[in-house]
Amino acid sequence: MTKQKATKRAHAKSYWKDNIKYVLILLSIWFLVSFGASIIFKDALNEIRFGGFKLGFWFAQQGSMYVFVILIFVYVRLMNKLDKKYGYDK
Repeated sequence: MTKQKATKRAHAKSYWKDNIKYVLILLSIWFLVSFGASIIFKDALNEIRFGGFKLGFWFAQQGSMYVFVILIFVYVRLMNKLDKKYGYDK
């Protein structure tokens, strides 16, 4: 294997390592919001009202979907930065 191929392979491996790190972080946030806020911490959050509804109920019905859509936009932004960093934006 030539040195250039080895460098490209290491470059691609670093790119995917960073990509997987972002995916795991964002999925963890989504899990905490969807499962944690609407199931595990529901009783504590239901003490707070949001728009006339208990906050635990709101997260179970609406909040986790909003967070998921926001995380999609965050992922797009992170991937655009990652593509520029590794030169895949062309």
